[in-house]
Amino acid sequence: MAQLMKKKIEKTGDSKAIVTNQQGIHEKLENVVLKHLQHPFKKPFQQHTEQAFAEINKVVQAFSGEIILDSCCGVGQSTRILAKKHPNALVIGVDKSANRIHRNVDELVTNEGTTTVNNFYLIRADLNDFYRLVLAAKWHVTQHYVLYPNPWPKSKHLQRRWHASAVFPDMLKIGNILILRSNWRLYLEEFNVAVSLVGLAGEFSIVDDTEALTPFEAKYRASQQTCFQLTITLK
Repeated sequence: MAQLMKKKIEKTGDSKAIVTNQQGIHEKLENVVLKHLQHPFKKPFQQHTEQAFAEINKVVQAFSGEIILDSCCGVGQSTRILAKKHPNALVIGVDKSANRIHRNVDELVTNEGTTTVNNFYLIRADLNDFYRLVLAAKWHVTQHYVLYPNPWPKSKHLQRRWHASAVFPDMLKIGNILILRSNWRLYLEEFNVAVSLVGLAGEFSIVDDTEALTPFEAKYRASQQTCFQLTITLK
C-alpha cells in the first residue's frame, strides 16, 4: 500500500498547489452529508450577523430585480465584477472578515480600465448564520457564487468544507443556480457527490474567462494551475 503523504504545500509559480493526505472522495463524506440532511442546523445566530442581515434585508426587500449572492467574497473583487456584468442586479458579497471586505477601494480596475459600480454591497457576516437568515426572509436569489473557498485539504478537516458542513442543506435551498470554483478539482467532485444525495447533479468546466474574478484566481493562473467550475441548477 502506498504511504499517504503528509499534507503540505508546494510552490508553483506565484501561488501554492494543494497537496493532501486524502486519496479520492473522502470515505466519510456520504455519512456526514446524510446526517446533516436528516438533522436541521439549529446553532444560535451570532448577534453581529443578525444585525448585518437586518440592514441588508431592508435593501433587498425594497429591490424588485435580480439578486446575486457572492459568498466568501474576500476583498470583494468578484462582487464588483459581477455587479459590473449585471448592472440591473443587486449583488451582495458576504465574508466573515471585516478587514478583507474593507480593504479594496470603490473603483473597479478591469481590463477596460477603471470603472465605478454602485449596485453592490459588501457584508461582514458568518455565512453559517447568514444562509439561514436568507432562507427565513425568502430572498429570491438567482445566482449564488462560492468562488475559491478554503479547501481544508487535510482529511481530518472534512467537516470544515462547505459540502460537509451542517449548513450545507440550507445552501442548496438558496438561488436558482449555484456556481463554485476551485483549483482543487477533488473539492468540486466531493461537492457534486454531496448534491447527488438530494438528486442533483452539477456540470464541470474549465475556467477560461479572460478576466479573473478573484485575486486567488489570478494567482492560480499566473502559476499555470487549472481552475475548475462546478455549476449546479437548483431550481
